[in-house]
Amino acid sequence: MNSQSLKTLAAAALLAASAQNVLAQASPAAQPATAAASSSPAKKELVAKLLQLQQPGFETLGRSLLQRPVTQLMQGASQALQQVPPEKREATIKAIDTDIKKFVDETGGLMRDRAIKLAPSTVGAMLEERFTEDELKQLVAWFESPINKKYNQMGAEMQKALTEKLVAETRSTVETRLKTLEQSVAKQLGITPAPAPAASPAKK
Repeated sequence: MNSQSLKTLAAAALLAASAQNVLAQASPAAQPATAAASSSPAKKELVAKLLQLQQPGFETLGRSLLQRPVTQLMQGASQALQQVPPEKREATIKAIDTDIKKFVDETGGLMRDRAIKLAPSTVGAMLEERFTEDELKQLVAWFESPINKKYNQMGAEMQKALTEKLVAETRSTVETRLKTLEQSVAKQLGITPAPAPAASPAKK
């Protein structure tokens, strides 16, 4: 996850938490009236402002949805490369990289544009329906506030710190369990794992 993704998650969490607070504070009898509240030009303007402020997150969302299938494709291609003659592997890798880059650039652009186009009828409609004009003003103020901007600027740094700590504390456990999984899969496939290389004698 990159810093922009972290921004998107933070924004989504803020909106979800705010919506839950509003609904929790409303009485059961008052909730239908809130959901059916009429809109206004002022609310529409505030929602449009919020969508504009969140546009970088919407743009990133489109590309992030491609990450998993592209990663799986690359993993499959990496395994299949073992069947390609050694003298042809480098050229094959370059050709695959070119195709993947073209796909990500073209399809990522399509996903980005479509996400921006769909945002008003999805996110915008929910904001306009479930938030009052005053709450929308507060959200705009929060997104534009220096403290929010400072938090977003720290996104990459916080992500890096957490990732490094997580990897350091779980590496040995994950590697051990992964090795066990590899041995189990090899056994199911009837493959005899290659013997581990002998450890070099320690120098005195």
